[in-house]
Amino acid sequence: MPKLQGSWIWYELITTDPAGARAFYEAVVGWRIQPGTDEAGGYGFIANADGGMTGGLLALTPEMITAVARPCWLGYIGVDDVDAALPAITRAGGKVLMPARDVPMAGRIAMVADCCGAPFYVMTPTPPPGGGESTAFSTSLPGRCGWNELMAGDVDRAVAFYTGLFSWDMPEAMDMGPLGKYQFIEHEGTPIGAIMQKLPQVPQPMWNHYFRVPGVEAAKAAIEAHGGQVINGPMQVPGDDWIIQGIDPQGAMFSLVGGA
Repeated sequence: MPKLQGSWIWYELITTDPAGARAFYEAVVGWRIQPGTDEAGGYGFIANADGGMTGGLLALTPEMITAVARPCWLGYIGVDDVDAALPAITRAGGKVLMPARDVPMAGRIAMVADCCGAPFYVMTPTPPPGGGESTAFSTSLPGRCGWNELMAGDVDRAVAFYTGLFSWDMPEAMDMGPLGKYQFIEHEGTPIGAIMQKLPQVPQPMWNHYFRVPGVEAAKAAIEAHGGQVINGPMQVPGDDWIIQGIDPQGAMFSLVGGA
């Protein structure tokens, strides 16, 4: 079982139209999104054909929209103790965006931003009876997140921030020429993503999560057929994978990785 501290354990789509988002992502990624129940506060769950879970779906309320919240994907990084993690994050130059709170039958969470403003959650999960571990991240399983890419405001500051908090390893970076270095990230020996300098067209620093699909050409056709927009790709990356980036019908940016 991987170490909790520093593991990506959950991914959440925040959207203005849960029903529309459900139809779109089920067609594009192949998920089965279970609609939210009253008991869960309307929170939906993103499931895969093999029963594993990738994350959740949260509806934006009018109050959240008034507070300038917009459709987006956010990832959850596991920590041993949320309440201890928050002062460590602020000391490292980050900010607490949403204070720690308990989520029934899930755990304790808080929303934070890193030293350059990229938002994410930290979470100390409550294991179900009999144990259990996250199935949200996988380098090979379909429907899971297969890569976490930080578009940073300052790569050097971001590297110091995340290595200090989560003890991530930073193997040799890839030179991307005018785009700078692509700094790979490993956790417990497993490649989990990379850090790169934010591109000028990206409005603010952000984490970009890539969900795995069987083939990106088929995904591209599904995106366009179901009201989404392709903004980059398909393009091949080192190895056998291809990637594609898009905007869903509600305005959230998303990324996919898979075969051609």
